[in-house]
Amino acid sequence: MLIKVIFVILFVVIIASLGLALFHLVKHKDQDQEIYSTTVRALTLRIALSLVLFLLLFAALSLGLFQPQGIGARFATPPAQPQHSEQGN
Repeated sequence: MLIKVIFVILFVVIIASLGLALFHLVKHKDQDQEIYSTTVRALTLRIALSLVLFLLLFAALSLGLFQPQGIGARFATPPAQPQHSEQGN
């Protein structure tokens, strides 16, 4: 459960960083380069957090901390095949 909370918090921070970059880009259109550096920093933070989120998600799935559920989850693990025993006549 804790890992899911961490994923949600990271996702919210990513969205907030994207919103911050958009705010600075729209609000300070006609300003100097210093304002654009704030936008670039916010977008760089978003990219870094997205990579961290992806790596944590991949590690959690690999370690079995949670199992995928929902659409496509049934394709994640192949169904068990019945075993056939060969008997001679």
